[in-house]
Amino acid sequence: MSLPFVYEKKGHIAYFTLNRPHAHNALTPELVCRLADAVEDYASDPQLRAAIITGAGSKAFCAGGDLGSMIPLLAGNRAPQDEWDRRVLAEPKVMAASSLRDYPLYKPVIAAVNGYCLAAGAELLLGTDIRIAAQHASFGYPEAKRAIIPFAGSLARLPRQIPHALAMELLLTGDAISADQACRIGLVNRVVPAESLLAEAEAVAHRIAENGPLAVQRIKETVMRSSGTPLSEGYALEDEARRAVLASDDAKEGPLAFMQKRAPQYTGR
Repeated sequence: MSLPFVYEKKGHIAYFTLNRPHAHNALTPELVCRLADAVEDYASDPQLRAAIITGAGSKAFCAGGDLGSMIPLLAGNRAPQDEWDRRVLAEPKVMAASSLRDYPLYKPVIAAVNGYCLAAGAELLLGTDIRIAAQHASFGYPEAKRAIIPFAGSLARLPRQIPHALAMELLLTGDAISADQACRIGLVNRVVPAESLLAEAEAVAHRIAENGPLAVQRIKETVMRSSGTPLSEGYALEDEARRAVLASDDAKEGPLAFMQKRAPQYTGR
């Protein structure tokens, strides 16, 4: 029996694969625990510089929380039955890390969206930094249609990432949009043929991994920490990052490699 989540490392790139294609990669307690553990490992592994998250199969990135296991557990309608269930309820880190919400991950995550990206799947998307969608992908927050709400970050994040009126239409109607529509409103970066999806995500990941890892992480950290703050506080965070990055060995290596017309050898220090 295959695992519901697969975590792989290839060079400087981490791969997160939601692996329940028969169930549109819906999130179960075991899946979210394994994803949370992988995110934590990715954050702490100095060799890893970028991550790609995708769904197995060609039909779905993630269609949301599993209606038979995850949703009843979170709603209190099902008692915990195993260690995965107990971890979801007892360890705040599990839900935070698995939804990329309120978890200090300052390394970049690229989403390769290969089909349905709905409900909790679309909420997970909002925690990623760069998003590539297959032409047949679709996106939506249908919770209001079922008299519930998105609760994994969408109410706070979606109106910050796309125009307010468009965010409210998606959240209040629950209607789904196409990949092309998602691209037009800025929810995803670009749309590619399905057969090119992973290669495109990998190309972006490798370009990021070639950059100074400390600089990349400080860029993401500063953007995240300064979001919603007054400009003066944002500038202070930027100054803090500048001091740390310019004092690094990599900041010396980058200009030197450019002057010597060679590829830089970054260490993250």
